[in-house]
Amino acid sequence: MPADLHLPTRRRLLAASAGAATGSLLLPWAPAVIGSDNTRPRLPYGLQFGDPDLDHKHHGHSKDTARTVVWTRADRPARLYVDWSYDSGFASLAGSGTLLLHPSDDGTGRVDLTGLPPGRRVHVRAVAESLDGTRTRSEPATGSFVTPAAEAADIRFVWGGDTAGQGWGISPNYGGMLTYRTMLAQDPAFFIHSGDTIYADGAIAPSQALPGGAGTWTNITTPEKSKVAETLDEFRGNYRYNLMDEHLLAFNREVAQIWQWDDHEVVNNWSDAKDLSADTRYAEKSVALLTARATQAFRDYAPMRARGDSERDRVYRRIDHGPLLELFMIDMRSYRGPNSANLQASYGRETFFLGPEQLAWLERSLRESKAVWKVICADMPIGLQVPDGRTADGTARWEAVSNGIGGVPSGRELEIAKLLSSIRHARIRNVVWLTADVHYCAAHRYLPERAAFKDFDPFWEFVSGPLHAGAFGPNQTDDTFGLEVVFQKVPRVQNEPPSDLNQFFGQVDIDARSRAMTVSLKDRAGTTVFSQVLPAS
Repeated sequence: MPADLHLPTRRRLLAASAGAATGSLLLPWAPAVIGSDNTRPRLPYGLQFGDPDLDHKHHGHSKDTARTVVWTRADRPARLYVDWSYDSGFASLAGSGTLLLHPSDDGTGRVDLTGLPPGRRVHVRAVAESLDGTRTRSEPATGSFVTPAAEAADIRFVWGGDTAGQGWGISPNYGGMLTYRTMLAQDPAFFIHSGDTIYADGAIAPSQALPGGAGTWTNITTPEKSKVAETLDEFRGNYRYNLMDEHLLAFNREVAQIWQWDDHEVVNNWSDAKDLSADTRYAEKSVALLTARATQAFRDYAPMRARGDSERDRVYRRIDHGPLLELFMIDMRSYRGPNSANLQASYGRETFFLGPEQLAWLERSLRESKAVWKVICADMPIGLQVPDGRTADGTARWEAVSNGIGGVPSGRELEIAKLLSSIRHARIRNVVWLTADVHYCAAHRYLPERAAFKDFDPFWEFVSGPLHAGAFGPNQTDDTFGLEVVFQKVPRVQNEPPSDLNQFFGQVDIDARSRAMTVSLKDRAGTTVFSQVLPAS
């Protein structure tokens, strides 16, 4: 009989036992009632898996184990029963757990499966049981994921950003979010969502015209997506909207995900400088209040491991995938100072981008890493100019790192200069940056001989996306860190719809024997538009 782990009604992480167990599906303390379809609880969005990670002799285990988060949502208050097994038929169970799915979390909840064997596919089955006294049960939701290997093994993963942006929503006549179907066909071990997981500031209308009079794009829409998000339920409704897509649901059932966030989870280009006073779409003008609601919704719907009450909103983290790969998920949004002209000569609160605490964590974590490849997963590129209108005196204001003038580092560039210099002086090798944000794909090489600031080792930055949004670009470059555009693929028109092929994701393959990393940029049909082999030093 599965152990009842008695989670409280407020969402908590469940460190469930993965001890050996056998038995039939989810035996509770008393017989369940099946009930009719309209009285049974439902798990309408199935299962998502997140933050697959190695757990080096932690949690009382004598050897390396793996862990992964299981996420789901019920349509009413319910007790969730979760079983996991190493065979798809669930002939025997590896572990079981329960938790309550409560309205305060919009019916969402997580189970953190720990003590898992590395390098294995794990099958998961979940059932929700009503709390109304009838004990009626949902249909089972099932899925599977692959745990990281503790020894050197081939690795494949995909990444991208920007889902359901610029009014291009779920369109039955254009097949839905097809990039997710294409990514699933690559059979990746996991997926990195590089931010703009939703477009809370982008309403989805029933239809909109395609460029050049090419016809009409029709959307599935919902009340929460018919306007910009202001209430907590409207922010949550943006995540529920994306989960209506069949390709995204199929992807979630088979591929573990590692999320970060950027601006559109709240509002475009938000920082302490954001002013909504003239934006007639918003009745709520407080960006701080919108950010608080958006943060709660992100915590509810991201399949992300929680860190406890003291750091419950923290997004930056390390993800260990064995001797060949470690991921450093950074947060370029939460700790930044106000968007400005970005020209300050000295470091201070106005120039924060990662912020001093996160920057110190990243420098320390990179030094500690034993992995061959250290991948920094960023929500914005380093050397591209990303404008954000103008300041009160008419000076260009900037959204990302670059200030558009090149030359010696200033403003937010000071943090990046410090980071790159620390990597060089600590002799940290094989550092690669992956990002999205700008809605086209590109391969960038940063070279000190081209740069105004020279105290760093050469490195690559790869840009992918959008996954399902308007395509834009290209952005202008900045020479502070010597950016060389090796490749870029941009749309024919700005805000090109997903019905064209200029939707992109990135794929990374690491060969266990040679230790080489191959980075490929692919369009939504799966065609490779660029590929680069990086030998390990």
